[in-house]
Amino acid sequence: MNVYEFYLCISIILIVLGLYTLISKRNLIKIVLGLEVMTLGVNLAIITMGVRVIGGTYEVDAFAQGMVAISMAIGAAVAALALSIAMNIYRHYKTFDVKKLRRLRW
Repeated sequence: MNVYEFYLCISIILIVLGLYTLISKRNLIKIVLGLEVMTLGVNLAIITMGVRVIGGTYEVDAFAQGMVAISMAIGAAVAALALSIAMNIYRHYKTFDVKKLRRLRW
């Protein structure tokens, strides 16, 4: 197994773990953390696909680095927004449980 396959396997594991957390958990904070784990897996996959070997050394393509940098900035903004919405929901309803929030529909 070479380095590319190893990092792609790790990124797939991170994506599956984040997807499992999104599907199975009922706590809003855990759902946001699962989304962030999925984002980390996708970023790792993008960086891994952008690596090339030149003269025996590994170099990462500048386009892949730029995509991951923008993705990290957007992910941080999404996480901050989602956590602030979760905190406002907790202040209003005193729960993070998604099942209890679903019962509050019209």
